[in-house]
Amino acid sequence: MLSYFQAIVIGLLQGVTELFPISSLGHSVLVPAWLGWDKLVTAQSADESFYLAFVVALHVATALALLVYFRDEWVRIIRGLFTTLRTRRIETADQRLAWLLIVATIPAGLTGLALEHALRTLFAKPLAAAIFLTLNGVILLAGERARRWSSVHQLAVEHGRTHSEGGEEGRRLDTLDLKEAGVVGIAQIGALFAGISRSGITMVAGVVRGLDHEDAARFSFLLATPIILAAGVYKVPDLAGHLGDGIRTQALVGALFAGVAAYLSVRFLVRYFETKTLLPFAIYSLAFGLISVIRFA
Repeated sequence: MLSYFQAIVIGLLQGVTELFPISSLGHSVLVPAWLGWDKLVTAQSADESFYLAFVVALHVATALALLVYFRDEWVRIIRGLFTTLRTRRIETADQRLAWLLIVATIPAGLTGLALEHALRTLFAKPLAAAIFLTLNGVILLAGERARRWSSVHQLAVEHGRTHSEGGEEGRRLDTLDLKEAGVVGIAQIGALFAGISRSGITMVAGVVRGLDHEDAARFSFLLATPIILAAGVYKVPDLAGHLGDGIRTQALVGALFAGVAAYLSVRFLVRYFETKTLLPFAIYSLAFGLISVIRFA
């Protein structure tokens, strides 16, 4: 049904592609299709399947890896949230970030509950995933181009901060208002389509609002944590029920590899986006997407 080798490969794939802006859902469709794992490809878009139960474990492991990496920040954010509930005022950056995350989580959370199943069964197929992965590349390129717009530059200047030599000029994350956080959250809905990256599209939304790549990535990773964890926990009954029969051990192995890969990925990406851009990921998405369109058309 699902070999340990497949579990390890898919676990590593999930851990990396969930955080790299290249779409974990798209790769979970395309890579098995390229490798000839047809049962897994078919199961991806099925109403119910063992593969989806397996993916639940990978999502939980990825979210836990993010929680571990950002543990100190989450402690400050949660403490800040409870402080604002008590005082009914937002006075610090951590308090503001708590509410930005809440507002940005709502659109994707509600839409995911309503449409995730329908969109997955309709679009989690190789050709559709290849087309959306190509579109993901276009979105990332558009985000990089938007950095040059005068309006974006003005936002960065008005709400900017001083960086070390060679650093990127950008707006402070705690200067975003709640409406802008809502826009970032709405952008995250695009990740329900296999091939569109959650981290990529939210980073682009942040960059368009004047954030530098470092803060856009940080906000994206923090925002992804409750969404991924909630989705995984919500689907845990699938793994505990009959759909998990015969794959629970493989799910544990895959989750271990996904968690390690996710932790190493976020550690790398946080440093990468201190000085680098989305351009390499845009080129990759366009190249792999177009090649896959040709292959599965």
